[in-house]
Amino acid sequence: MLSISGSIPALVTPFRDGRVDEKAFEAFVDWQLSEGSSGLVPCGTTGESATLSIEEHDHVVALTVKAARGRVPVIAGCGSNDTAVALHHMESAASAGADVALVVCPYYNKPGQRGMIAHFRHLADHGPLPILIYNIPGRSGIDMATETMAELADHPNIIGCKESTGDIERISQIRQECGPDFLILSGNDYMTLGIIAHGGHGAISVTANVAPALNAQQVKACLTGDFASALALQDQLYPLHRALFTDASPGPTKYALAGIGRMQADTRLPIVEPSAASRAAVDAALAHAGIAP
Repeated sequence: MLSISGSIPALVTPFRDGRVDEKAFEAFVDWQLSEGSSGLVPCGTTGESATLSIEEHDHVVALTVKAARGRVPVIAGCGSNDTAVALHHMESAASAGADVALVVCPYYNKPGQRGMIAHFRHLADHGPLPILIYNIPGRSGIDMATETMAELADHPNIIGCKESTGDIERISQIRQECGPDFLILSGNDYMTLGIIAHGGHGAISVTANVAPALNAQQVKACLTGDFASALALQDQLYPLHRALFTDASPGPTKYALAGIGRMQADTRLPIVEPSAASRAAVDAALAHAGIAP
């Protein structure tokens, strides 16, 4: 398995006339890799996985593997609130050639800690890919306790987590309970500098969609201990980190990508065009970061 670290975009899914825009997506992946991204995550939240059909979801993962051509790891979004569907996505992703499964804590059902253990153990026992746990209470409605994560970390097929609780202390807790080799990837761009300083290994990033080179430079600076450079890049990117969430994601991100000529801004309902205030914030943040069409 390829090394997993660095700046890894949580890829948007381009649409045109209501369908996945394959040509734009393949060009987007090539651009990401030419700019220094060190992995790819299709079909996460930013990829609008919630409104992709099962067939579309599996197809987008396969498109990513094809476009990546083995240059970087593909971490396929495989999460579902239905364990059987998550297992299907893992099997399909493995068949397509993906390297790792990113599996979100089951949303809406809101299982307890025992239910989460049963869900992830079933996937780890029966699925064909190593798993990164995606803990994002703000979207899933549940928070995986560190003790639960530590219990799951004993399974050889559960290799790390995408940490999106917003609690910086959680990073040290995970390292203490799961060990320093358990992968921790930042899921909040504004916290990546701090997460890596606390022992994280990289970031699964929304901002990397729009500013892949700058984001890769910042993560590399953090990982090599050059925190002065990392802080300067944080100052450059911070308005963009915030602006991309001034309306429902990935609306602002797709607006930014359309503005720099990478794809159309089309989203799927219930995600709509970002508000005028959000668009103005994105425009100002792009200018602040020095990103132009």
